[in-house]
Amino acid sequence: MNQKHKCRAAHPILAWIPTLGAEAVKFHNVINNELCSTASTRHSINPADKRPNPEVPVSARKDVNRAAYAAQAAFNHWRKNSFDKRRAALFAYADAIYNNAQEFSKLLTMEQGKPLTQSLTEVAMASAWIRGMTTIEVPVTVLEETENRKVIRRYTPIGFIGAIVPWNFPVALAMGKIVPALYTGCIIIVKPSLFALCLTGEDTLGPMITEHPGIDKIGFTGSIATGKLVIASCARALKRVSLELGGNDPCIICDDVDVDAVVAKVAILSYLCSSQICMMTKRLYVHEKIYDQFFAKFVDFVKHLKVGNGTEPDTFFSPSALGGTIEHSAGYFIHPTIIDNPPETSRVVQEEPFAPILPIMKWSNDDNVLARANALETGLGASVWSNGLERAHRMADQLQAGCVWRF
Repeated sequence: MNQKHKCRAAHPILAWIPTLGAEAVKFHNVINNELCSTASTRHSINPADKRPNPEVPVSARKDVNRAAYAAQAAFNHWRKNSFDKRRAALFAYADAIYNNAQEFSKLLTMEQGKPLTQSLTEVAMASAWIRGMTTIEVPVTVLEETENRKVIRRYTPIGFIGAIVPWNFPVALAMGKIVPALYTGCIIIVKPSLFALCLTGEDTLGPMITEHPGIDKIGFTGSIATGKLVIASCARALKRVSLELGGNDPCIICDDVDVDAVVAKVAILSYLCSSQICMMTKRLYVHEKIYDQFFAKFVDFVKHLKVGNGTEPDTFFSPSALGGTIEHSAGYFIHPTIIDNPPETSRVVQEEPFAPILPIMKWSNDDNVLARANALETGLGASVWSNGLERAHRMADQLQAGCVWRF
């Protein structure tokens, strides 16, 4: 964040903040509204060309403890503020993000690799989420009132929150944890992934946060494997914990769709951010009556999406993983891959690739495809595409997922 726009809110947040100037970009931890350096630094690399990004502080246990002490000291003050005052502080935060959206977006593309247009969308989303989430009313309800007693239901701040967010959407997903915590009177520290350095530390920093005795709740977004470690760590101290883990989302295309109308939409929703989004389509089931037509047009659309550096105009597929090549590039690129009707038991169907690799499978029977879609335990999202609203509703109602879309 540009120093002239720096928002000095009344809460301590452990995160880094850049000072953007003509000479260089310098990063600091922010603890109790102070820019703090650390004993050591590290840098990520730009996945498009492997050039080093600017150095960032490496947080150690003493930095976590310092942030925790500041948070605990601030909690009693912050919790006493009204929702209106908290909302005003968060709106100032939203303004600061909005005013520096171009700079943040460039940094995000340098670190994460996604196209600049998608980085701009994420930063704008973060600012919008702040304003949207703070419109939620947290009611105080009188359940019973007589001459002798009054029973009230109210929601009180939990306390000190530790947030761990992933590398694929480090700005937006951080806001998804920061805003609810601060708006409801809690205090928060944030640790994004090592691979998108919004707060950085070594591999031990996450356990320092989950095991810290002063932290009352952990909010984690990331892989299932890491989520299991997080919940085990929280269980030892009986901490509250919220997990948002991986998904292997099925998408069912019915035989009554207008193929030309839906191919581009389904492709974008399968390959956005190089498929590195937990709620992207990961398994595509297409009715056998339209399979060949849909498959040919889907392949033709995807092969014309540009693969390249996220700063280049019209880039859709940006760097995604340690593998794959594109001509005349030193970066980490994988061309989009489509698997034609693989067995249901294959790894590309059963496991989440988290890369631009998509299996497309045939189906003929509603009950059968619903059983296949529901067979896995990663029911984060799912979708049904049909021109028949009644059919779409009936099938969607049987999908076992946290979010179901009907198109």
